Formats: sequence, C-alpha cells, structure tokens
Amino acid sequence: MERRSINPWQWQEPLGFQQGVETTGGRVLWCAGQVSVDADGTVVPGDMAAQIAKSLDNLEEVLAGAGLTLSNVVRVTWYVTSIEQFREAAPIHRARLSEAGCQAASTLVQVAGLAYPELLVEVTATAVA
Repeated sequence: MERRSINPWQWQEPLGFQQGVETTGGRVLWCAGQVSVDADGTVVPGDMAAQIAKSLDNLEEVLAGAGLTLSNVVRVTWYVTSIEQFREAAPIHRARLSEAGCQAASTLVQVAGLAYPELLVEVTATAVA
C-alpha cells in the first residue's frame, strides 16, 4: 500500500492532521463510531478528555482485531457535543495520535446528541494497510 499526503497549505500541521491522504493498493478497514463504553457496552462516564481517551482505546481494539494500529488510520471524523470542550481536551487526542504516527485527514462536527445522553464524543476512522 502506498500513501501520500496532500497538503496545499501548512496551517494544519501543528494541529496534527492532513488535508488529504491518497492511498493506492492494499486493504481498507472502515471502523464504526467508537465511544466511551466498556467491553460489555456500558457507558464509561467522564469528561470530554476521559471519553476521548476511552474512545481511542476502543478504536485501537478494533484496529488491532484487523492487525492494524493508529498509524494505519487515514481518515478520522469526530462527533462531539461541544467543540469548545473538545478543543480544551485536544492535547489528549493530539498527543496520542502523534505518538502513534497518525496524521489522518480529519473532520470535527458538533452534534446535538449521541447514542446515549452521557456520551460527549464519538470517533469514526478509516484505516489502510
């Protein structure tokens, strides 16, 4: 699989994402939205930072099931109930993705609510290998 970053600008680099990621060859894993739930499907409560961390834990579990890691992720969409809270917690996901070598094309969307009222964040991803 070949991967190429498409960045006509540079302003996104400190934010840790790409404007576009082109891939050729290989296989693709489309991940369902991951939220702050445990192995039994019970919501793990917490603030935005804690829920981001748990959502990424769960995403890593799905990726591992396919023999992949966060470094294989090329596309991420964040659904959040508060962009302000998400930005305050940004160091959590930026550090985690950066340490894993993940600079995916990324979208952030504020929504009125998620599957359960306690949820603050959901992340979807596409990974390639």
